[in-house]
This record gives sequence, structure tokens and C-alpha cells, in this order.
Amino acid sequence: MPQLHYGGITCERHDGESVLDALLRAGADVSYSCKAGSCGSCLLRTARAQPVPAQAQAGLKEAWKADGYFLACSCYPEGDFSAVPAGADARSRARIAAVEPLSRSVVRVRLHCEDAAFTYRSGQYLTLFRDDGLARSYSIASLPSEPIELHVRLVSGGRMSGWLAEDAAGAEVRIQGPAGECCYIPGREDQPMLLVGTGTGLAPLYGILRDAMRSGHRGPVHLYHGALNDDGLYLQDELRGMANAHASVEYVPTTLEREGPVDAVVRARHPKVAGHRVFLCGDPAVVNGLRKKLFLAGASLNDIHADAFTPSATGTQPPAAV
Repeated sequence: MPQLHYGGITCERHDGESVLDALLRAGADVSYSCKAGSCGSCLLRTARAQPVPAQAQAGLKEAWKADGYFLACSCYPEGDFSAVPAGADARSRARIAAVEPLSRSVVRVRLHCEDAAFTYRSGQYLTLFRDDGLARSYSIASLPSEPIELHVRLVSGGRMSGWLAEDAAGAEVRIQGPAGECCYIPGREDQPMLLVGTGTGLAPLYGILRDAMRSGHRGPVHLYHGALNDDGLYLQDELRGMANAHASVEYVPTTLEREGPVDAVVRARHPKVAGHRVFLCGDPAVVNGLRKKLFLAGASLNDIHADAFTPSATGTQPPAAV
């Protein structure tokens, strides 16, 4: 069996086993959350020049790829492999500047990053680390010119969400990232855009919408936000204001109790989506199912960008904007 080296640990990696799973089996102290390549918590670095599987670097910054960073949960190398913890250059100091409620179940967390080199695109995600090592990933709702804004869903018993809502204001944290490709890239300004999110999947879409308007996007933009009931909807006044200010923007809040599943609403209203740029964020079942259906309805795979918020390994809080 191939050998895996990490720090002072050497272990065999079983067939079909990721680097992360092999290290955890060997008792290594490795940060992780979703174990699905979505959150970035398990970022490691190769110990020496060696090939890294492309899927283990999906969504990472080009500079990180060149420096050998990879996601351990998505890494299935061939042969022996050596890794080291992500260096200090992968994390930046930040301070939690403000926490305010957006609804009964969602809070807005604003961060002030002390590292001028930390740059991002609206809709990407970062991983937030507490001093005790607890890590969760959240999508970025702000514009690059603003303090970093996250939307956090409050989870009963959630270690991170509870702390953020009650005790985190003013606290020093570390942030890692950004990562992800769910963001607005300028160009094709007349292209129709379809944005669909559930729960705090609205966070990246809110950032993407504002970034598109700032960049002069002219094509029609349809934003659908789905929730179980009205308590799950938030930022309605701001989004209605944007729709009123921009004739090209349509904002459609939906609830399961009233309109039914948001994916069914979208498919009924948009039976053909050829030529659309599509962004899907939130519940994995909705995101994955709608991605397939919109592809069959004409959207190009290259124009479908998705972030499925996979539950964390602890079960206390999903990553990426929750």
C-alpha cells in the first residue's frame, strides 16, 4: 500500500481512501468540517515537489495551487505522498467588528481583516478559525470594497453559530481563503442570469447580485430565495429596493408553505434557460437536483455555478454561509 507522511506520522493509505481519512485514522490532528471539498477547512500543503490530483485543488487560488496547497478530503494521490500543515501565509488575522440579527434564525457577522493582501470576489467562501481551532466556512456576501460580511444560520447547539451570535463581538479570529468559483466574472453583460438560493444560500447570491450591478451588468437578473416559511426569509426590503432601482432585476421570495419548493417554482417560470448564467447555493438536494434539471433545460455546464452547503462532520453546523 502507498505510504502517507505527515509531520511525524507515517501510515498506509488504503485503496479509495482520501488523505484526510487516512490521517484521521492514524490519529493526526487535522482540521476539517464538511469532508466534501466544499469548506476548505482541511487545507494542507505538499511537503516537496510532487503531483497533486486536480480535484484536490478545485476552487483554490492559482497562487495556492502553484505553492502545492490542496484539500485533504478530496486528495487521492497515486503512490507515496507527503504533506505538511498549511503555513501561516494561508491564514490572516481578523476581528469580528459587528454581529446583528437579520431574522430570528440568521445573523450578519462583519469582519475587519488586518491583512491588506486578503482579497476576494463576492460569493466566494472563507474558513473562519476560533482560537481553540474550531473551524467553519461561510460564503462572502459583501463587495470587495466593504468589510467582510457573512450570514450565519443559528443552529441549536451549534458551537460556532452560538458563539458568533452571543459572545464573538470584538474577538480576534483567523480566516483562510478565499476559495470557490461561485462569483460574478465581468463580461457578457447582456447575458441573462438566474440566481437560486435556499436559507443562507442567499449570502453569496446577494454579493453576486450587487457585484453584477456594480460591474454594469445589463441583462435580466432573476433572484429566487426559498425558505420553509416567512421566518426563513431575510433582507427582503433591501432586495426589493434593488429590484425597484434596477429594471433588469427581479426578486422572488418563496416559501415551501405558500408557493411550494423553490426549485419547482423556478422550473415552472423558466422552462428554457439556454444562454443563462446560473448560480445555485444552499441545500444540497435543491442545488444538485436543480443543476441537473437546468442543464437539461438548456443551460451550459460551463455557465452553471453551484455551492451546495454540505453539513459539517460534527453535525452542528453546515459550512459555507450557515
